[in-house]
Amino acid sequence: MSVRRFMAPGADLAGESVRIEGDLFRHMVKVLRLKIDTRVRLADGHGVECAGIIQEIGRDHLTVAVEERHAVAPVGGSLRITLIQGLPKGEKMELILQKGTELGVNEVVPFQADRSVSRIPADRQDERLRRWQRIAAEAARQAGRLDIPTVQLAQGMDEAVRDTDHDLKLLLWEEERATTLQGAINVRPRPASIAVIVGPEGGLTREEAETARRTGFIPVTLGRRILRTETAGIALLAILQYLYGDLGEGENPEEGPGSSLTS
Repeated sequence: MSVRRFMAPGADLAGESVRIEGDLFRHMVKVLRLKIDTRVRLADGHGVECAGIIQEIGRDHLTVAVEERHAVAPVGGSLRITLIQGLPKGEKMELILQKGTELGVNEVVPFQADRSVSRIPADRQDERLRRWQRIAAEAARQAGRLDIPTVQLAQGMDEAVRDTDHDLKLLLWEEERATTLQGAINVRPRPASIAVIVGPEGGLTREEAETARRTGFIPVTLGRRILRTETAGIALLAILQYLYGDLGEGENPEEGPGSSLTS
C-alpha cells in the first residue's frame, strides 16, 4: 500500500516531530480516519519533504515522528510563471487560483485595476489574502504539487509590475491589434520565466497598459476570440506550459502514479 502524502504549509519539518493542526488535521483524522502508527509523508511547499509515523492523535492535533527528511524538486519543471490578474467580481478569483495552481503557476498577483468592480477594504485585505493562500494550498494538494503558489495583492498596476524580472512579459490587451500571441513568442528565445497580465471584466485602461509597456510587457491580442477574465489567464497558462513547460510530458517512471499527493 502506497504511503499517503500531504501538503503541510506552515509546518516546521526541521525537528524530530511535526505537529499537524487545523484543516489538515481534520482531513487526516476525521475524513481519512488515519490511525496511530500510520506512515505518512509531509511536504511544506518550499522544497522539503519528510516521512514518518503518526505517533499521537489528540482532540485538535496529531504528531508525526520524523524518520527521514529530504529536499524535493517542485512539480512543474523549471518554468516560472507569474499571473498578474486584475481583480474580478465575486468568486472568480478563487476559480483562477484553483485552475492556475493546477496549471503550474508559481505566483499570482491580484491587483486593484482602475476598472475592477470589486474593491477590498484595507481592513479586510489580510483576511482575503489568507483565504486565497488556503485555496492555492488546497489546489496544490489536489493537483499533486509539492510546492504552493504564492499570492500577493497589489494596489494597482504600478505595484503589480514593479518587481517583475521575467524573461518574457505578456500583456493581454483587447485594444492591441497588430501583435499576436504567436508573433510575440516566435521571435524570442525560450524563456525560463514568464509574467502574464490579464485585466478585469472591464479591461485595462490605456494608462495601465502604458505602465505595463514601460516595464517591458508586450501587449498581445488573441485575435477574434473573446475570453472572459477568468478564462483568459487559464487559457494562456495552458498554452505556455505546453510550449515551454511540462504539459503533455510523460510521467516520470521512477515516481509513477503513487507519487502524487493525496486528495
